[in-house]
Amino acid sequence: MIIGALVFDFFTPAAFTAVPLFAAAPLIAAPFFSLAGTIRVGAAALVAVAVLRLYHGALFQVVPSIELLTVLTVSVLAVFINGVVRRSNEQLASARVIAETAMRAVLPTPSDRIGGLYVAARYEAAQADEFVGGDLFSVTDTPYGVRLVVGDVRGKGLDAVEAVAVIIGAFREAAEQEQSLEGVAQRLERALARESSRSGGLDAVEGFITAVLAEIPPDETRMRIVNRGHPEPLLLHLDGALDVLRPTLPALPLGMDLGVWPDRSDEWELPAGSTLLLYTDGLSEARDAAGAFYDPAERLRGRIFQGPEELLSALTDDVRLHTGGVTTDDMALLAVARPIEGQPERRTTVRIVGLGDGTG
Repeated sequence: MIIGALVFDFFTPAAFTAVPLFAAAPLIAAPFFSLAGTIRVGAAALVAVAVLRLYHGALFQVVPSIELLTVLTVSVLAVFINGVVRRSNEQLASARVIAETAMRAVLPTPSDRIGGLYVAARYEAAQADEFVGGDLFSVTDTPYGVRLVVGDVRGKGLDAVEAVAVIIGAFREAAEQEQSLEGVAQRLERALARESSRSGGLDAVEGFITAVLAEIPPDETRMRIVNRGHPEPLLLHLDGALDVLRPTLPALPLGMDLGVWPDRSDEWELPAGSTLLLYTDGLSEARDAAGAFYDPAERLRGRIFQGPEELLSALTDDVRLHTGGVTTDDMALLAVARPIEGQPERRTTVRIVGLGDGTG
C-alpha cells in the first residue's frame, strides 16, 4: 500500500494526494503484525510522506505539515490498537488452555481393558490443537457390568465443557448405584434439570444433549442399550458383518424438558470377537467436497479389524480422506470389543487428533 501510494503521488499533479493510503497502512497492519512490525509500517509511511514533500520542496508548508501530523497520529493510534489486539489474543489463548485442561480432566484416558473388554477411545477435534467441545464419552466397571456413555452437547466452548462435566459426573455416580440402565438415563435427566434450574446455562430444547448408554453385564453375551436421540451404534462382527443398532422406540435427547420420558432399553447380542462402536454426529455428518455425508455403516461393512484401536485408526483416516481434511464438527469415538478366549492382552490409548495431523 505504501509503495502504491508513492507511485500514485509521484506521477500525479500536486492537487492529488495519496495521504489516505499512507495513513491506512499502519491501521491495516495493527491487527495482523507484531508491535515492532506495526511501528515499522507507521515509520515507513511517515518517511515516505516526508521524502515526497521534500522532493517537491514543500515539506515545511502548512498542508504537508498537516499531512505528516495526520500520518503520525494514525500511526500512534495503530500501535495502541496493536496492543489491544495482542492482549485480547493472549486472554483468548489463556481461556483456551483453561478449557482444554478442564476438558482433559473431565474426559480422562480410559483403561485399555475394563471388565474383561478391550476399550479404545478417540476425540477428533475439528480444528488443529483444540480439545474443547461438547462431545463426551465415559466407561466404567460397575457391579452390574461395564457401563458406558457417548454423548454430544449442543454448543461449544466453556459452556459445553460445563455441560460435559455435569453429564460425566452424574453418569459415574449413577452407573454405580442404579440397578437398571433406564435408571441411569433418568439420573442424567435429573442432573441436567438441576443444573438448568441452578445456572440457567442449559436452556430447554436449545440446550439438549443426545446420548447413547450401553451396559454389558458380566458373564453374558447380551448387552443393553438406551438411545436418547443419538446416532445409532454399530456392531461389527468377526466375519465383517455389521449391524446398525436402531432403537425399538425412538426417544428425545436429554435435557429437553418436555415431560417424563419412559426410557426403554433394547437388548442385543455381543458375541466373542465382535466390537461395539459408538460415535457422535461429527462422524456421520462429515461431508466430502460434493456435500455427501459420511456413512460409517456403509464404509465399515465387510471390513475386519484386529482390535478396537485399529478400528478407530482406520475410521479416522477414512473420514479425513472423505472430507479432504476439512471438518466442521468434533467427534468422539468409543469402541468396545469382547475378546475371544485366549486372545492376548492389548494396550490402547486415547488419541486426540486435530485437523492437519497426518498420523492415524
